[in-house]
Amino acid sequence: MVEELVVAGVSLASVGAVYVMSAARVVKQYERGVVFRLGRLRPHVRGPGFTMVVPFVDRLQKVNMQIVTLPVPAQEGITRDNVTVRVDAVVYFKVTAPAEAIVRVEDYRFAVSQMAQTSLRSIIGKSELDDLLSSREKLNQGLELMIDSPAVEWGVTIDRVEIKDVSLPETMKRSMARQAEADRERRARVINADAELQASKKLAEAAQQMEDTPSALQLRLLQTVVAVAAEKNSTLVLPFPVELLRFLERAQQGPEVAQQRPVQQAPQQQAPQASSQTGPPAGQQAGQ
Repeated sequence: MVEELVVAGVSLASVGAVYVMSAARVVKQYERGVVFRLGRLRPHVRGPGFTMVVPFVDRLQKVNMQIVTLPVPAQEGITRDNVTVRVDAVVYFKVTAPAEAIVRVEDYRFAVSQMAQTSLRSIIGKSELDDLLSSREKLNQGLELMIDSPAVEWGVTIDRVEIKDVSLPETMKRSMARQAEADRERRARVINADAELQASKKLAEAAQQMEDTPSALQLRLLQTVVAVAAEKNSTLVLPFPVELLRFLERAQQGPEVAQQRPVQQAPQQQAPQASSQTGPPAGQQAGQ
């Protein structure tokens, strides 16, 4: 009798242990447990830690509550200004309602992925190329709103959407490079012209100052000679002021004019002598 009781106790303990092992569940800190009892959803969501379910009656499905990083494959489309581009993005989302994420949609990850691809193609068609390259923050917000609207019903919240890369055709890259080069050249020419204008104004002021004080031109000439001689050159090129050349030319023309005036008066004084000398022979010839 005692042996039968011992055997029965051991059997009950074994059954209890098997029951506990089959009914025990452990939910991690970043997970939540959704229980289905005979196919019907239980209203209570199991939190992290140790929990029990009815074996062969309840089914516990765990849902990850962490932020999921979902890469969106590159989508090719035509922008509003008729440029073909390839754009890829990344979506960050998390589950906020575990029961709805399991019941309302078959696979919430796949659903979010497809919705992100569709929204990305729609954003490409509505935007211009300059917006895709420069106004990414605005496009990210619009893309996040487009994905988040249907995802709320699935118990999923979109945390963030980022456009990673925009691939352009080679012809468009060359055109943009030529445009950027032309713009830089235009700015360089404008800066150079502005510098020339400022330099010409300063040179005009310097010339006016030197005109008022001629000795300043000579001092500037000496400064130039000193600057050139400091290089230890074997040949020294000395600039000569044009005003000094004109002064020497006028000074040289003065004596030449003074010498030419007596030469022009000499024939006028010798003319009467020639006529007086030729007169008597003519009269003598007439008398003879």
